[in-house]
Formats: sequence, structure tokens, C-alpha cells
Amino acid sequence: MSEVIPEGWTISTIDQLTANNSLFCDGDWVESKDQDPTGKNRLIQLADIGDGTFLNKSARFMNDEQFQRLKCTELRPNDILIARMPDPLGRACIYKLDSQRAATVVDVAILRTENANHYWLMSAINSPNFRFQIELNASGTTRTRIARGILSQIEVLTPPLPEQQRIATILSSVDDVIEKTRAQIDKLKDLKTGMMQELLTQGIGHTEFKDSPVGKIPASWTTERLINLSLNGISNGVFNDPNKVGSGYRLINVYDMYQGFGIKIDSLERLRLNEKEFIRNKVDVGDVFFTRSSLKLEGIAHCNINLSSDPSITYDGHIMRVRPDQEKVLPKYLAYYCLSDFSRTFFMRMAKHSTMTTIGQADIAPLPVALPSLDEQERICDLLGSISSSITSIENRKMGFISLKKALMQDLLTGKVRVKPDSPEVAAA
Repeated sequence: MSEVIPEGWTISTIDQLTANNSLFCDGDWVESKDQDPTGKNRLIQLADIGDGTFLNKSARFMNDEQFQRLKCTELRPNDILIARMPDPLGRACIYKLDSQRAATVVDVAILRTENANHYWLMSAINSPNFRFQIELNASGTTRTRIARGILSQIEVLTPPLPEQQRIATILSSVDDVIEKTRAQIDKLKDLKTGMMQELLTQGIGHTEFKDSPVGKIPASWTTERLINLSLNGISNGVFNDPNKVGSGYRLINVYDMYQGFGIKIDSLERLRLNEKEFIRNKVDVGDVFFTRSSLKLEGIAHCNINLSSDPSITYDGHIMRVRPDQEKVLPKYLAYYCLSDFSRTFFMRMAKHSTMTTIGQADIAPLPVALPSLDEQERICDLLGSISSSITSIENRKMGFISLKKALMQDLLTGKVRVKPDSPEVAAA
């Protein structure tokens, strides 16, 4: 560690900051067959550990017999959990559950603080400097790992306990705002999902319904296969030659498909193509796209839309394009429909499975699409667009809070800005 040590601070290893001067033991290997969905003891895994946030996602359980094997890692509230494998490697969070017994697995290290503030220490572990040290000392090729012994010897700039507590108060207050903002976003996303289900099957103000290939729909609606709603069939994009990346035309890649509704063109990488190839694969405003492969089944044929009139966009060969016939269907309506529960279920049923989940043009072509009048399609899009705009606005606000926290961590955890333990004021060093 090369930083100048702020006045009154010291340098401590993780080992020195934990209870009994030791890093708590790792858990044992736990296979799926060793788990018990009816058990009452929680198994905490890598999926539960966010970057500063306990995600509580894995929902894995053990019976009492299985739990005894992992009892050395029985958790207590405010234990710090560190992921010894990516992604990212070394991310840490505070364990918060206290209503049930829980233990963890071999890839999670546990820190129980004795002479340090647990929230300050968790924040220090998630700081860029500490993360750099973890990456520097990690081992492995296909998947890196940080050894428990090495982790215990990584050094931390350590302020006096009262200053740790004040830093923890400041950072945790920002975290509280981020969590409340995230909860708002989750509620709006749930509302949008419910609205999509209702609007794309029942429409607006209908009282008479009929059976159809997609279930009950308003009597005035029709259905049409996806292939018959496309002006030029369904096509794959260009070969993404790594040697031609960096300049040229904007390229919609698989990654860009998952960054919110409406392709974000400003963040697209660029690809050099000859003019003939570009013209054949030129993207127009309103073009609708689908991913051809995914590591997970639920990601297959994920749909997005280009809403930009930029004339210099093309798309990757791992993506399929539909150019909607706007005399039959509005592009936004088609994109929303292809994101609906019905469409997602259809695509997953048509997918093929090997090392990756894949889907082709012939597989998405027969999707039955419920079609209101163009006027009603527009009204449905306006309603869904309104709630999408609200989600985007709050997500931007959340990103602002996250940026604020990063700046505060950089200042407070390095001593660049010093805090007075007995007051909310901060003072420049």
C-alpha cells in the first residue's frame, strides 16, 4: 500500500480487524443433491452477494443434518460476506437476515469485526483500492479466485473508530436512498408488467371477447404471424470482425439489446464495413431485433427496437431483425408485444438447447401476434411509454446517487476529506 497515511490513521490487515485476529473459515462444497427445499436453514451463496448489497437471491435451503456440516460458517447479523470468485471478485456485503439459521459455501469468506465498524470495513473492501489489491493477488485462469489466507493479509487504511463510525453513517445514508429508489423502480416495473399483460390481451375499454391463438382477445382484434408483419422477412446481421472494430458504422451488439427499451445508440461500438454490406444491413428507425443465443433460457429472443433516425447504424450477426409493416402494426407495439409473457413463453418453448440456448428465424416466425386497430395500438404504446419514461427517470436518479456514493467513498475512505466524529460536517484534509 503506497498511499500517504492521513494524520491519526494507521494501516491494518484484514486479519487484524476481525474477531480473534482471524478470518472466519470457508464453508464446505454443497451440491444440488445436498440441498433440501423443505429445510428450514438458509444456504447463502455467491448469488446472494451484491457489490455492497445483500441481494438475498439464491433461496437455497438445508435440513438440520446438512446444516451441521456447515455449522462453522453459521452466520450472524452484520457479518461481512466476501465473494472469493467473480463477478466482481471480492465484492462484499453485510448479512442482514436474522429470522432463520444460515450458513454459507466454500466460495464465500466471512468477516466478523471486533475492533472496527462493520459498515466502514465492508465499504473499504468494496473501494477501488482494495478491489485492485484483490485482483492483483488473485489466482486462476478461466475463473479467478482469492485465497482466504491472502485475503486476510490485504491492507486497509484505517481511521480511528469514531471516524469509522461517522464515515459509515454518511455512506449508509446514501445507501438507504439508493435502496428506496431501487424499490420504487421495482414497483414501477411490476406495474408495467401488469399493464402489459392487461393492455396486450384485453385492450382499452372492450366488453366483447373471442378465442384466438393467443387466448381471449377483444372481438374486434385480429391475429397475424410475426413473419407476415415483416416487410422483408427476418434477417441476421453482419459478421462482427474484431479486426474492424473501432471506427465506421454504429453496430448494435447483443449487449446493447439488454440495456433498456429502445437501443441506446450513443454507446454503440463502431464497425468498418464496405458500402454494399452496410446497405444490405442498414438499420432504419422502427426496426425490431431479437437475440439469437443466450447463456440462460430466459434471455433467448430478447426483443428491442431502434427508435433513432441515425442513418449510420448496422447490427451484429448474433441478432435477427424484423422491419414491421406499419400498415398493419406499429413498431413500438410489436416490440412491446414481443416482450410480453405470452411471447417470452413462446420463444423459450421454440429454443434449442446445447452449451448455449439458441433460436433461429424459422423459430420466431410463427409467433401469433394479437392486433388491435392502429389507433388503439398507438394508445397502448402511449400508456406503456409513459410508465417506461417514469422508470427511466428514476433509474437516472438512482445512477446519480450511485455516482455520489462512489465519490464519497473515494474521499472518505482515503482521508482526502476528513469527517468530525461528533458532527455531520465534513472538512477537507
